[in-house]
Amino acid sequence: MGRSRLRRDLPLSEIMKKVLFVCIENSCRSQMAEALARLVAPEFLGAASAGSHPYGQIDPLAVEAMGEFGYDLSTHRSKSLSEIPAGKYDYVITMGCGDECPFIPAEFHEDWNIPDPKGKPLPAFRETRDLIAGRVKELAQRVRVLDAES
Repeated sequence: MGRSRLRRDLPLSEIMKKVLFVCIENSCRSQMAEALARLVAPEFLGAASAGSHPYGQIDPLAVEAMGEFGYDLSTHRSKSLSEIPAGKYDYVITMGCGDECPFIPAEFHEDWNIPDPKGKPLPAFRETRDLIAGRVKELAQRVRVLDAES
């Protein structure tokens, strides 16, 4: 029996991996990571994002950078960690917020240490987006491998 047939036989809750991307303001990096996960692996990465001290709005340059990838980030809003659903995540990925990010229960924790482009021009946002896109693709590939092995 092929892998794709096995996947169809599994309930969605067993296929989808809950991923939470966290940064301080939830206005750029974690928002882009959430969006990129939705673009790269919508069939098995259930992505969300939040911030320890949300800014309240999405950075317009992050919206512009993601628009170049065909994703409308203007539909997102900056959220606090207290607004995300309670429970355990499969992956919690921090963008480099250090001690500003509290512990959130998850099977896997990673800190990607992505530089914050806040206050910089659009090329810095593009560079950050591209860096995050590469990391999200790597994450999706690891999740696929783990899924295939289980």
